[in-house]
Amino acid sequence: MKLSGLGEDALVARWTRNPPRHAALRVGPGDDCAAVGGPRDTVWTLLKTDAVVEGVHFTPDADFTRVGWKALARAVSDIAAMGGEPEHALVTVAFPPALELAKADALYAGLRRCARKFGISLAGGETTRSPGPVFVSVALTGRVERARCALRSGGKPGDVLFVTGRLGGSLAGKHLDFTPRVREARWLVAHFRLHAMMDLSDGLGADLPRLARASGCGFELRGPLPCAPGCSQTQALGDGEDFELLFAVSPRQAARVERAWPFARLPLTRVGILTANQRSTTLHGFDHFA
Repeated sequence: MKLSGLGEDALVARWTRNPPRHAALRVGPGDDCAAVGGPRDTVWTLLKTDAVVEGVHFTPDADFTRVGWKALARAVSDIAAMGGEPEHALVTVAFPPALELAKADALYAGLRRCARKFGISLAGGETTRSPGPVFVSVALTGRVERARCALRSGGKPGDVLFVTGRLGGSLAGKHLDFTPRVREARWLVAHFRLHAMMDLSDGLGADLPRLARASGCGFELRGPLPCAPGCSQTQALGDGEDFELLFAVSPRQAARVERAWPFARLPLTRVGILTANQRSTTLHGFDHFA
């Protein structure tokens, strides 16, 4: 069997059955980040890695400053999805020797810009040679209060599903310019008990089923999705790389979240509910091996 016949989610599930564990591991494979901490710790450390590859996540003619921003911001978005704040990054870059120095400098300038924006220290990393495409891998730590850590797995039947922002349009360049929703996620976990949350990296069509499965639920989409300008409902479901928040709250809290939402420039939209019936409509988002 080839990876194209298996798919990304099945491959990850195959590799993460009964992985070796340390006693301090609180959240392991299957969520946006890992979390570690002692049994009495009130604050957990979050761990995340992410990578961007030329030809997959950006084109060779892309602005490498924007590529550098994206490389770090993707991992920041996952820290946000757990309700946390980013702290320290290790960055590995693989460049072909023929790459222009100006592009390498621009990529690092983008990394620095994202780090300054979110108070991250660029603590080190590795530089190596690539025989082909440019490759950037980021390992990022963060912190979150144990009581506020948001997982994918806590959703309950009847929970109301929300997304932030507008979806679709990554191919038009949005995937290089997005802003991780750290501030919004920190506000949410400080003021409400979220049952589940994740960021939308592969599109709502791929990520909503993941959240529902992790929570042992199905889902129903209700009403139109909030689309980026010029995008269709289909693009909002499947374009991917929105890096908005998807979260679930109890029906009792849903109206309160809407009334209290303080970010006037960022839409907040009800998109559906979680259900007890785990048979849900098949949706499609991005899959690395499809």
